[in-house]
Amino acid sequence: MLSREEEDFMRYWEANRDKEKRVFRQLLIGLPVGLLFALPILINYLSGWYKRATMVGNAQFNPTVLVVAVIAIAAFFAIFGKKHRWDMNEQKYRELEARQKSD
Repeated sequence: MLSREEEDFMRYWEANRDKEKRVFRQLLIGLPVGLLFALPILINYLSGWYKRATMVGNAQFNPTVLVVAVIAIAAFFAIFGKKHRWDMNEQKYRELEARQKSD
């Protein structure tokens, strides 16, 4: 027998599982978390706390590459983090569904 929370989750997941699987939605919702991982890299580079690395970086480094890398890191964490959460919710739904059928 399922608890009230489990029944609520099953109703919610049946209604929203397809909507939450879309990559664009995963990107939009997960982007703040992705930026939390990517922005410290950009801030570290721009702060200039290590003078020698800054000199080498300015001489041999294209800042466009850094911006593209920050965007790529943010997108990676956004999409794959939300995809992992979707997979966990789907597994929980299937387990609850199987338990409900067995009762």
